[in-house]
This record gives sequence, C-alpha cells and structure tokens, in this order.
Amino acid sequence: MMRAQLIGVGAYLPPQRVDNAMLAERLDTNDEWIRQRTGIAARRIAAPEQLTSDLATEAARAALKNAGIDAAALDRIIVATTTPDRTFPATAALVQAKIGAANAAAFDIQAVCSGFLYGLSLVEALIQSGQAKTVLLIGAETMTRLLDWTDRGTAILFGDGAGAFVFKAGQGDAGILATRIHSDGRHAGELTTDGGASQGTIGTLRMNGKEVFRHAVQNLSDVAMETCAAAGLPLNAVDWLVPHQANARIIEQVAQRVGIPAEKIIVTVSEHGNTSAASVPLAFAEAWYDGRIKPGQVVLCEAMGGGFTWGGCVLRI
Repeated sequence: MMRAQLIGVGAYLPPQRVDNAMLAERLDTNDEWIRQRTGIAARRIAAPEQLTSDLATEAARAALKNAGIDAAALDRIIVATTTPDRTFPATAALVQAKIGAANAAAFDIQAVCSGFLYGLSLVEALIQSGQAKTVLLIGAETMTRLLDWTDRGTAILFGDGAGAFVFKAGQGDAGILATRIHSDGRHAGELTTDGGASQGTIGTLRMNGKEVFRHAVQNLSDVAMETCAAAGLPLNAVDWLVPHQANARIIEQVAQRVGIPAEKIIVTVSEHGNTSAASVPLAFAEAWYDGRIKPGQVVLCEAMGGGFTWGGCVLRI
C-alpha cells in the first residue's frame, strides 16, 4: 500500500509581533489576565498589504525547499483557510501561480481550525487511491481580519500565519498511518462569524467561550484515542502530540485525559496565539526545524474548530 510520506515542512509568520501589553492599550485587559486564561503572550499580525495567499506562498516555498523538490513536481495544492483572499478563485490557485506549479490541480478546503486536519485526511485518500503522487498542503490564515477589536473575549486569542507540508507517495513504515475527521453542525452558532458572502458582508468572529472549551476538551480527547486505535497504536507509542494551539488550558486538560505527558507536547500558543488552520503546521514546523521531531518517530496531530469540526492524524516520520 502506498503511504503519504512527509518529505518537507515550511512555515511563515508575519514580522509584526503584538504582545499583550500592546493589546492592553486598546482593550480593557492586561497581560496577567490573558496569560492566566489562555497561555498567550503574543501573536503575529499580517501587514495591511499582506494577503492570506502571500503568507501561504512563503510557507509553501519554505516547504518545497526543505523537501528538495521543484514546484513543477506537484500534482495537487490544497489550501486550508477560512480567510481566503477572494470569494473566488481559490487561494490555492493564487499560490499555484506564485510558485509556478503549472502541473498541479489547486483548490481550497474550509473547516476553520480543523482545516489542516481535514486536509491531511484528503492527502491520505488522494495518495492511497493513486490520484496524486506529490501533494502540497497549506494551512494559512489572516484571522485578525475577522476580529472585533472591542471584544476582549476574542480579540486576544487570534493571530496570523501559515504552515505547509509536502507529501510524496512511497512504500514502507513511514507516512500517514490513520486520520479521523468529524463535525457537528448543531453547534455552528457557538463559534462563528456574524456575516458571510451570501449575506453581503464579511462579518466578525463571535464565540461562546465556555461551550467551545467544553466541547474542545471532550472532542480532542476522543479523537486522539480514536485515531491512535485506527493506526493500531497505543497512546504511549506517541512520541509527540502536536495539538491545535488555541488555549494552553485546553491542551493541558486533553493531555491529562489521554495520558500524554507534558514533555511530549509541542506548545507554541504563547507566541503564536490561535492561527486557526495554520496552527498545527506552524507548531509542527517549529519542532521539525529545531530537531525535536526526528525520523522514525510517531506524531499525533489534532484540532477542533468552528462547525464544530474536529480531527486527528497519526503519522510516522
């Protein structure tokens, strides 16, 4: 059986770093209040002229360089985003043109913070079915464009950025071992925007924080166990957990429930905030480049977002 094997990783964060003290100048909040409730100390904000496709392109170029392949080798480009440059064409098509990937089919997927996990599930299916051999998957967001900067409950949480993986079909033990994705639209109103293209407005982000927290802990715990079982591995076989970087308290509670010790968890929420679909690949990229994630290791990724949507992926490097 052909597996989707990870051969390259890339990331991009906008230069502008906004710490909690800077937010306190415009919001009724302070550094201690934000850190205590979320674990976030700072986030990156895209420059006014930077679009989601610009961030995605930088991450894509870094991933292709890391993989040692040319963009012409790609046959699929998938961008997971909830903040596309335009209603259409797809942000992936814009990235395709910028990197010169003339041989690829390019399209977007939208599952908010779970978008990259949904993308991993799709990559697995495309490669196992033989429909694709080399796939670029990108999670890219400019979430700060959706914020109500007078709402301290949401304005403190989100940041901008992009992360990218390159997969190639191959045989052997390495690659995606299992993916599982879920959704429950009954909870769509708990984490949403109050507008959209068919309503004639972009809208701003709205969230019922207590309900999102409760469902996140339960759903992420469940999908971690489900995905490891599908891969035929016990949770103690996981070398690294790379969770969605939404809230440090969620990460801690999920880890306690599933029995993964803190020293096996990649946490970047302090500096990145919640970058939605970019969250997991950005955190993964940090550990990939600093050498924590190594060949032969088993990595569990998971995320939950608006919809609700949630998913998990187990891969062997």
